[in-house]
Amino acid sequence: MSYPNECHYHKEHTWLILQPNDEALIGITFFAQDTLGDIVELGGPPKGSMVSCGVSCGTVESRKTVSDLISPATGVVLEVNENLRSEPFMLNDDPYGKGWIVRIKLSNLGEIEMLMSAEEYRKNIGE
Repeated sequence: MSYPNECHYHKEHTWLILQPNDEALIGITFFAQDTLGDIVELGGPPKGSMVSCGVSCGTVESRKTVSDLISPATGVVLEVNENLRSEPFMLNDDPYGKGWIVRIKLSNLGEIEMLMSAEEYRKNIGE
């Protein structure tokens, strides 16, 4: 399984990668998409909304189940990956690239320190 080192990981199987200007991209991990199976719909947060670290900000629906999308950090949603509306399978095909879910403006950079490294996340999921 793939877990890029530049990502920071939340225990609820979401990732965050820092961008310039205290912004971050957020998505679900390879483990999450693999466990869920074929993803058929994403109910993410709308642009302009506030997401909070450790709190559900949407849902990911697969053929098997519906799962909460837990935000790995607090911030305001600047951009939503609109491509996922018509192509939710991108969460399966490219979870760390084209399958990013939202871009946020971080409110508390200190929260990043509470997230796991790729190595810590692998241990957390039993790899």
